Amino acid sequence: MASTTGETGARVRTRGAILSAAASVLSRRRDATLADIAAAADVGRSTLQRYFPDREELVSAVVEDCLRRLDDSLKEARIDEGPPLDALRRLVAAMLDVGDQVLFLYGDPRISEAVAARGADPAAEEIGRLIRRGQAEGVLDPEVSSDWIEHVLWAHVSAGCTAVSGGKLPRHGASTWVIRTLENGIGTRTTP
Repeated sequence: MASTTGETGARVRTRGAILSAAASVLSRRRDATLADIAAAADVGRSTLQRYFPDREELVSAVVEDCLRRLDDSLKEARIDEGPPLDALRRLVAAMLDVGDQVLFLYGDPRISEAVAARGADPAAEEIGRLIRRGQAEGVLDPEVSSDWIEHVLWAHVSAGCTAVSGGKLPRHGASTWVIRTLENGIGTRTTP
């Protein structure tokens, strides 16, 4: 089956495998070589270089792929629907589903700055709206800023992604731990 750009299915799969492997390898080791990435993608270095002639081109493509995958995952989470805590739980699960991409994008200040330089981030705006909705409905602490809650959210998700990546948490249990810690830290306090 050919893609809209004329690439064959095998070429699309190989390109996707290289991009996924690069996000995974580079999220753990920023100094990884093209040979390391090729080995992780289970392709030869010459194959990798047919797709991406140099490291800069590869990293640029990985940034774009990671942003696309994160955006797709957030859309599937439907965080604008339902009660805020349910939406927040779906958001955490969606972010953990693309954990390597999250770690790649936000683990290196240079990449974070490049992403920020792109301008408005619709996903960040949507997350901000979810947090403010949760504060307005009284399920998220209204006495701290929504920016702080978003920062804490990303820190918890990053910690979960790192734990999964390092084999300290199973993938299927990570969202439970992240959600529990997050909710107990930013949830409203009731006095007994």
